[in-house]
Amino acid sequence: MKSTSRRLALLILVAAQTLVGNSATAATGNKGRLFIIGGGHQPTEMIRRFIELAGGTNHAKIIVVPLASEDAEESGKHQVSEFQKHGVAHVESIVFTREEAGSPATVARFADATGVFFTGGDQTRLAAIITNSPVHQKLKELYARGAVMGGTSAGAAVMSQVMITGEELRNDDKTNAFTFIRRNNIETTVGFGFITNAIIDQHFIRRKRLNRLFSTVLEHPHLVGIGIDESTAIIVDPDDTFEVIGESAVMVMDPRAATHLHTDQKGNLSASNIRTHILLAGDRFDLNSGKIIGRAGK
Repeated sequence: MKSTSRRLALLILVAAQTLVGNSATAATGNKGRLFIIGGGHQPTEMIRRFIELAGGTNHAKIIVVPLASEDAEESGKHQVSEFQKHGVAHVESIVFTREEAGSPATVARFADATGVFFTGGDQTRLAAIITNSPVHQKLKELYARGAVMGGTSAGAAVMSQVMITGEELRNDDKTNAFTFIRRNNIETTVGFGFITNAIIDQHFIRRKRLNRLFSTVLEHPHLVGIGIDESTAIIVDPDDTFEVIGESAVMVMDPRAATHLHTDQKGNLSASNIRTHILLAGDRFDLNSGKIIGRAGK
């Protein structure tokens, strides 16, 4: 049943990708920020920073979207509680189906939101409900106007246009995942498209997902790979620069100037001159220039 549901979700996403294409993002001219967390524990500093960007405890209107979770009601209740503990007066969780994502009543519940937060779970489930729906369009409008779009784990992966689903296509050994860097192995589909020049991966250092992201960016060499570790986040500003906050690190893989991209007979991927960076809290990076523009303490 779970496998059948996942295949159905992917079919919906493929259809959405055909319809949305490269125009799905509202990033051009947007005033909003992205708050992308790599999963794991959310430090107090992180929650407070999200609230601040959303307008502060008294002015923020935060909507929690827990649809990635198998137990959406409980996941939403927990995240709402976290925001309330830090003094947010206006926060609620919204659970809805794909059909309800087309309802004007559901869309209206997002009206005037200053922050939207997507919890963890399965990003394919989350994207299948929202992508290319009226709710998705509303989220893009809110982002363009200045709202902060946040997410953790699955809620992080879904932020990019090219979204890693978490599944492998050429490795049948599910007990030993992502053991090679090969073409046509990492399954991707369409995400929310809030960021179109990068691919987001999460739980990155803790779960050793280097091979997964290398494989993906070498198949999409026009995109930057951003691997965010647990209890760590990037805050992406409207000018496509981002700041790292949290307790661990972020790894950036930039293949845009890579040379000698090729594949051998087994599908192993190869390239030269891939730029990589490991960033810590306080570091800043410019996605457009591919350069570090600030280091913590300097």
